[in-house]
Amino acid sequence: MTVPNPSLPKHSPREPVIVHVFGRTDVGRTREHNEDAFVVADLTRGTSSLEPELLTHTVGDHGTLFMVADGMGGAAAGEIASAMAIDVVLEELTAALTGDERPTDAVFAAAIKRATAAANAHIHTFALEHPEFRGMGTTATVAGVLGDTLYLAQVGDSRAYLVRNGVGRQITKDQSLMQKLIEAGELTEEEAEQSERRNIILQALGPEATIKVDLTHQTVRRGDLLVLCSDGLSGQVRGDEITRIVTEESSLASACERMIDRANEMGGPDNITVIVARFDGDGLVAPAGSDDVGHRVFPLSSDSGQVSAIDHSLSQVTTSEIPVMRRPTRELPHDAFVLTTTIPDDNAAKRRSRGSLIALMFLLVFLGGAMWWVYRTAEQVVVPRQSTTPTPASTAP
Repeated sequence: MTVPNPSLPKHSPREPVIVHVFGRTDVGRTREHNEDAFVVADLTRGTSSLEPELLTHTVGDHGTLFMVADGMGGAAAGEIASAMAIDVVLEELTAALTGDERPTDAVFAAAIKRATAAANAHIHTFALEHPEFRGMGTTATVAGVLGDTLYLAQVGDSRAYLVRNGVGRQITKDQSLMQKLIEAGELTEEEAEQSERRNIILQALGPEATIKVDLTHQTVRRGDLLVLCSDGLSGQVRGDEITRIVTEESSLASACERMIDRANEMGGPDNITVIVARFDGDGLVAPAGSDDVGHRVFPLSSDSGQVSAIDHSLSQVTTSEIPVMRRPTRELPHDAFVLTTTIPDDNAAKRRSRGSLIALMFLLVFLGGAMWWVYRTAEQVVVPRQSTTPTPASTAP
C-alpha cells in the first residue's frame, strides 16, 4: 500500500482548469535556418499544434503539454535534434498516459521525465548511426499541466517564467557554465549576461548517452501566466522586461510578437521561440501573498512507491557535464527525420573506427611496396646502361 506524501501537490478534478495559449518561433536577424521547435498539446483529446495559433481548452484528465527545444546545429544538425525531441516526447507521453484513469501526480511527473530521457536516447542513437551528425543536440523545457499543478523537465538553458500579480520569476534553472559560476559566487548575474562564455551549456539532449533531467513543480493560481522560451529571447530580453510585456498585453499573440520584435531589435543573433499560457477556471484558487514561486524540485522517489520500477534507472541518471558549444547551422538531408529505437552502441562506433584504422594501415603498406618496386626497377635499368658506355683508350707512352 502506498502512503500518501503530504509534500506532493494536490488538485481537484471536479472543477475545470482552463488554459489559453499561444506559441511562435522566429529565425532572428542573423541565422539562415531556424533550429528551434515548439509544441502545444492537449494530451487528453490527442490534439497538438506546432503552428502559431491561439488555443483554448480545458485541461483534461491526461493533462496539457507545452515544450520548447533549441537545437545545436552545424555538423550536429540542430533542426533534426529539436524536431526529434518534440516528436519523441509527444509520442512517449501519449503512449504512457493511455487509458481512462487519471494519472497520479507521481505517475504524470515520471512520464514527463521518462519521455525527456527517451528523447535523449533517440537523438544520441541517431547521431551514432549517422557520424556526419555526431554531437547533435538540443535543449528541452518540457512543461506538463495536470489539475492545478505545473510539472517541468529541464535539460539545457531554455527557460520557464511564471508571472503572478505582475511579478515574474524564473522557475527553471539553467544548466549552463554561467549558472554554475553564479552559484559559486564567481560572477554576478549582470557579469554573466555580458560574458563571452554565456553560450556554453553543460547538458543537452543527444551529445551524451546519459543525462540528468531536472524535474520541478509549481502550483498554478488563477490568472497566472507561463512563459517558455529559447535563449534567443532570454539572452536578449531581461526577465523583468518579459514580465512587463506579458502583463501589459491582453492578447497572448501580441505579447509573443512584442517579445520577438524586442529580441530582434537587440540584434536577433539567434532563433527566437516563445510560448505564453494564461490559466483560468474555477479549478484554480486566487493567488495569495504566501505563495512560493521559484525552482522547486519534485520529490520523485522509487523507494517511496510513488513511481513504478521502470523509472528507477532514470531517477539514477547522471551527467558528465561536458560543456557544449552552440554551433552554426547547415543544410540537412531529406531523410533525416527517421526515428530509431536501437539502444546506443558505443562499441559499434569503436569497431567502425578500428576497421578504418586497419584499412589505412593496409593502404600505407601497399603504397610502401609500390614505391619500393618502382625504385628497384629504376635501379636495374640505370646500372646496365652505365656498364655499356665505352671506356676511352689509353694513350701509349
